[in-house]
Amino acid sequence: MSTSIRQRRGYHHGDLRVALVRAAGALLRESGPAGLTLREAARRAGVSHGAPYRHFANREALLSEVALEGFARLSEALREAAPRGGRAVAQAYVRFALEQPQRFRLMFWGESGSIEQRPWRDAAQDTARAFAEAFSGFARGQEDTQRAAAAAWALVHGLSQLMLDGRIGPAATDQEARERFVGEVLGAVRFIFRAQPAQFVA
Repeated sequence: MSTSIRQRRGYHHGDLRVALVRAAGALLRESGPAGLTLREAARRAGVSHGAPYRHFANREALLSEVALEGFARLSEALREAAPRGGRAVAQAYVRFALEQPQRFRLMFWGESGSIEQRPWRDAAQDTARAFAEAFSGFARGQEDTQRAAAAAWALVHGLSQLMLDGRIGPAATDQEARERFVGEVLGAVRFIFRAQPAQFVA
């Protein structure tokens, strides 16, 4: 019995959804949104071409799920870094973007490049909360914490995008140099990432 036949018979309801999202994530990483189809995701998961429709109405629904999974992974990485402070959170954010550029772009711009058309807008709020957690011990109150988190997010998101576009920083092939560059940039803006409470007073 072939592997694909065994998988078709063996998948449970939830397992198939997870397998399809995993396959779609791999396709996105390899060839971007243009290379991601329901048919190819099904082939990678070892199921029939019609199987994905049990969970996803169309290709766009699968893309949305991949983006949502990306936000979950990013938020988890930020929360793991939060006890080490704002700079560690910022480094985790940029690292995620550089390691998963296709998913990162999908998360914030969607396939069309229009932020207004992405159906997963609310998922981004968890990322904002993860930033806020990193700054809760440095600011005097909730409002100051939110301002610090917003400033940090704006800076590291812009840095991530500029590096992904090749506008600044070392070449994408030199990972060690890129890590060092990110550290240098974040060190230059330590007034955000190493701030004391008084510095957040308007």
